[in-house]
Amino acid sequence: MKLFSELYKRLDSTTRTNVKVQAMTQYFGCAEPADAAWAIYFLSGEKLRRIIPTKLLRQWAAEEANIPAWLFDESYTSVGDLAETISLVVPEQKIETTGSLSEWVEERLQPIRTMNEEQQREVITDIWHQNPADVRFVILKLITGAFRVGVSKRLVTRALAEHTGVCAEVIAHRLMGSWNPTPESFLRLSNPDIDDAVVSQPYPFCLAYAIDRDSAPDSLGKIDDFAAEWKWDGIRGQLIRRRSQTFLWSRGEELMENRWPEIETAATLLPPGTVIDGEILATKTDGEVLPFSQLQRRINRKKVGRKLLHEVPVVFHAFDLLEQDGNDLRSLPWRQRRDHLESLMSRLQDPQLKITELISARSWADWTEIRTHSRERHSEGLMLKRVDAPYDVGRVRGTWWKWKVEPYTIDAVLIYAQKGHGKRSNLFSDYTFAVWKDDELVPFAKAYSGLTNAELREVDRFVRTNTKEAFGPVRSVQPELVMELAFEGLQASTRHKSGVATRFPRISRWRQDKAAKDANTLEDVLDLLPGSSAGGDH
Repeated sequence: MKLFSELYKRLDSTTRTNVKVQAMTQYFGCAEPADAAWAIYFLSGEKLRRIIPTKLLRQWAAEEANIPAWLFDESYTSVGDLAETISLVVPEQKIETTGSLSEWVEERLQPIRTMNEEQQREVITDIWHQNPADVRFVILKLITGAFRVGVSKRLVTRALAEHTGVCAEVIAHRLMGSWNPTPESFLRLSNPDIDDAVVSQPYPFCLAYAIDRDSAPDSLGKIDDFAAEWKWDGIRGQLIRRRSQTFLWSRGEELMENRWPEIETAATLLPPGTVIDGEILATKTDGEVLPFSQLQRRINRKKVGRKLLHEVPVVFHAFDLLEQDGNDLRSLPWRQRRDHLESLMSRLQDPQLKITELISARSWADWTEIRTHSRERHSEGLMLKRVDAPYDVGRVRGTWWKWKVEPYTIDAVLIYAQKGHGKRSNLFSDYTFAVWKDDELVPFAKAYSGLTNAELREVDRFVRTNTKEAFGPVRSVQPELVMELAFEGLQASTRHKSGVATRFPRISRWRQDKAAKDANTLEDVLDLLPGSSAGGDH
């Protein structure tokens, strides 16, 4: 555990990618396989199922520190991180930590879940008092499910490739799907003789770079070097048919069992040894794509009822063929993979399996014009794919480009603020914005990103000197600051006072040239709803 805590400290103290990769490589080189497996699990973004309710942790920490609950809560609000707050307020004892990472997870932490409250408190407080602050901080991060240290799964893959000598693509493939943190799983990563043809295992996804909104698309090269498709707002997935079994994986590496029964049934028509990359979309019976808000009605359903199946039918729109007859096609140019996909899909007769439409054009100006009609199709814009490129692993510049339409924008007034997390834990950086409805400001959206560091500090000073009321960590402020918010879409919502919910809201600029009275109205927002007369024209 001490070794893992030292790794955390090294990763948290740098922003340099190569230094992070080197730190992980060195860790994997000296850690036991069981520890290394759990390290991969946590560094890749996975977490333990909740062990202790945070309410109890706050209560126990205040009592162990001999401070009133309100003072602990104020400290928590100031620090912004529960694990760090507990590490700071609970007295530290200079005791050397013993036990490996795997022992801590499997023998000390996971069994806590089944204990009664009295036993839980005894074990947790012993952890606080019997470990130095830096170690118990990491342990608390694991307990609270808040372990984050600024590395991506791709960086973990790079480090493992350097440690094992196995190429990163193979490592990435082996880490896909339901990878278990066991010693055997870790040793299997470096085994050159392992059979990787696991029946359910997907391939690492190829990802797209966004075209800079200020750049001309013709700077990418000749138009003949690219193919264009609509960029749909759905759920990216890989549809796998191997050994008479069907598997459907999301880009987030979640096996979506029984979520999309129409697609799973249709997939039985696929030949054995087939893997297709595509997008799950909600559609009408005539094939028109429905807004993402309709698809959301089915996303979190483990099982879908007959009524919802009828109201929100889904289709798998195939845009790439990764495996055919058990052969990996990813090294082939896109044009050849597309030819194979077209041949395959032409032999299938099922409305739940469709091939994406290619958008022909003679010039970049043609695609520019076509792109302006994206929202009419409930599309986010265009996807541009280089016709001679292989199917790359991850985001490789130049292979695929996403050319999204301009976002919707609304000028809104800052009315609430609270402190952020991590490096922003001492700044009021999380904001709630409102628009006008007659003479009242109605909460409309929350946004956390888009301001520069200097602007964040300036807004923080404003919040501190213009607070009207405090509601726990939330501050109500004088309605004076106006920000332009950008968002990709919105939908009607009975859960929000404004009647709408935004999709991917963020701050695009601080409108210091506007007073609060000049902000947009709720009517302006409602005009942007799909189906309104102004929708798509903003």
